[in-house]
Amino acid sequence: MSTNCRCAMAGQVTNTGGGCMARRPAGSMGTGTSPRKDLTAALGFAWALAAAAGAHAFHDGGVASCERCHIMHDAVPGQVAYDGLHPLLLAASSTDLCLTCHGDGGVMGADPLRPPRELGAGNFVFLHEDDLDDGPDPQAPRRPGQAAGHSIVSPALGLTADSRWPRAPGGTFPSSSLGCTSCHDAHGNAGFRMLHGVGPVQEGVATFVYPAPLAVGLAVADPNAAESRQAHTAYVAGMTRWCANCHGYYHEGSTAAFTHPVDEVLDSGQRRRYDRYDGDADPNGGDAATSYLPEVPFEAGSATLDGTAGPGASGRLHCLTCHRAHASSAPAAGRWDFHVHRLADDGVASGSWPLPSPYPDPGQGQLCRKCHAQNHDQGQACLACHRRGDPGVLPLDP
Repeated sequence: MSTNCRCAMAGQVTNTGGGCMARRPAGSMGTGTSPRKDLTAALGFAWALAAAAGAHAFHDGGVASCERCHIMHDAVPGQVAYDGLHPLLLAASSTDLCLTCHGDGGVMGADPLRPPRELGAGNFVFLHEDDLDDGPDPQAPRRPGQAAGHSIVSPALGLTADSRWPRAPGGTFPSSSLGCTSCHDAHGNAGFRMLHGVGPVQEGVATFVYPAPLAVGLAVADPNAAESRQAHTAYVAGMTRWCANCHGYYHEGSTAAFTHPVDEVLDSGQRRRYDRYDGDADPNGGDAATSYLPEVPFEAGSATLDGTAGPGASGRLHCLTCHRAHASSAPAAGRWDFHVHRLADDGVASGSWPLPSPYPDPGQGQLCRKCHAQNHDQGQACLACHRRGDPGVLPLDP
């Protein structure tokens, strides 16, 4: 048996002479100096190494980054709840680990009735809602928080796999494996939001065949950043194809309750409608130079974070034109609630957080009208008629 193993079994560590010695009490560092002085020296040395190595982002292998997420081994009893299922992580799952930094105030708020500021992707806090259904049928079954969007699995937060979908709608990705690292590369890459590119993800749970999209997002570390008409994600290209890694072209297929193109250039009529529409109270008063609406974003090669103009000739529909990437206070991560007649009806029946309307008119209807000239809802949500199945019966699933 090696000295290292023998010392470890005795609850001791190996000294420089090859023998065993007791562990130092927590907080002590070295001998002959105070813990405060040793800590100051250690931090000074770390900063010197960081300066020598250059300034790296946390996920890009910067100095002292590894130990924030990983352990070398389970050498210190009680330091880590190490169960052998997620080796070398400082949490029970990679998602739990991500949310220790990106949780409250970031992508996972503490209260679904008081969500954090919107940065573009929505918020996973709505997975904790008990009901999201604000449709007109009082007898309809409740839509629990799992319907709010991507139902990530987090043991620490009590979030379990989506019971309605064992696999991603339109694809084969297992819901039981869905977590932050299903989409994001925890070790960093040059792509938008560190989204995975072509290749295997989560150690082979799935293999992506489409590259990461081109886009630029608001600075998540900026406490003043928040989505608005003048500050928003700039979607450039490739978002629908990237979503198709897990979902295929779902809403163009035969299994979706609602069918709609998911990846095509807006035609001249749609672009004209987008530019002119400034809400139901002023459907023809908009201006092309200021018509951009972050609740109905489009892709464009010229997109910028502060762009306010409507779609040009290259303006393109994509999945996130209608959906948030993470989750929202509407079923299917909707940027607005697809099941209500008026946006003001959102949250009334369910008691959930009402998604803010971009227009002050209390009678404002569905935001489908930003692209579609028709305004013939007859007091119903668009999905009441534009769906497969019985007219007037809203689909429970997307």
